[in-house]
Amino acid sequence: MKQETFVLRHQDEWTEFEAWLVARGDSPRDARRQQARWQGLRDEDMPARYRRLCQQLALARSRGYSPQVVERLQSLTQRAHAVFYRAPPPQWRRALAFFLADFPRLVRAQRGCLWAAALLFVVPLVGAFVAVQMSPELVYTVYEPGQLAEYEQMYDPAAPERKLGRDSGSDLMMFGFYIMNNISIGLRTFASGLLAGVGSMVVLFTNGLMIGGIAGHLQSVGHGDPFWRFVAGHSAPELTAIVLSGAAGMQMGLALIAPGRRRRVDALIEAGKVGAKLCLGVFAMLLFAAFVEAFWSSIGWMPAVVKYAVGGLLWTLTLGWLALGGRGGSAHAALPRDPLSARPGMVGPDDPQPTPSRQGWHRDGDAAPPRDVEVAPSRDAA
Repeated sequence: MKQETFVLRHQDEWTEFEAWLVARGDSPRDARRQQARWQGLRDEDMPARYRRLCQQLALARSRGYSPQVVERLQSLTQRAHAVFYRAPPPQWRRALAFFLADFPRLVRAQRGCLWAAALLFVVPLVGAFVAVQMSPELVYTVYEPGQLAEYEQMYDPAAPERKLGRDSGSDLMMFGFYIMNNISIGLRTFASGLLAGVGSMVVLFTNGLMIGGIAGHLQSVGHGDPFWRFVAGHSAPELTAIVLSGAAGMQMGLALIAPGRRRRVDALIEAGKVGAKLCLGVFAMLLFAAFVEAFWSSIGWMPAVVKYAVGGLLWTLTLGWLALGGRGGSAHAALPRDPLSARPGMVGPDDPQPTPSRQGWHRDGDAAPPRDVEVAPSRDAA
């Protein structure tokens, strides 16, 4: 192929690639800020574009094209190589990016199971609260009389000097207890999803029923004020985290019973990876909830208006974070990927695509070679 035809055919492609490098590759911070407004090449298409550019550079060298063409292609490949293989950000920045952006995007990507889990938890909670208000004796179908007596003692408004929600123990000791208790509930809710998702549904329904039942009982016997002041602070991260654990478990159960066109084990592994990332965020939420519960919620002398104001603020921050965090990015960016596909390989975007077979995935050896992409010389193009 003549040089003029080669340049004319690929000129627009090189211009688009260079525009992406300037707008998206030079500064990660500017790239994140402008992502919603960017109209050029998609980020996920760039590895394939880079491979194609390397092939074009190899062809330009082997055909003896002018130094200007070779130098331009060499410059583009070097700049792209610096972008794709740059040093990863520090661990603390990666963790911060995960909790601020990737985790909320991942939560929203599971919106179907998330809404189902929320209904399975909220409906029995509200229903049990209302039912106990109307028929107080119904609480004995969920709790033993001795358990109810312990709850009434913990939230007795006649003892304002006591720590709310506990009989004894220092704040630090109760912090450790709350960590173990909250995280164990979250892990059970998630892991029980292996029972075709039914386990997570049962755990969500049972927890909602029990919380609504005890809340309704304490309200009906006149102990509602200490109870609401205690739960107002930590309820947002704790209850939301339990719902997210249930959604992750239900997603894993759904992959088990309805894998689609994937093998059941592959669907389960993929759902498990997503669930593991969700559990990482849930763990952080429950850790924060345990801290608030131990050092803030148990304060008995704090005015109710302050407790409710802080509780409302935490609910607003929690729901706003999950609803708005990472907006403008792709939900697929938060999903786990095959580590072998994280960096561009040296095959062209027009290469024959993998096709399924009984033995697994393979490349179609009979496919026609891509247009204008001959076999490149053996020396490294990049």
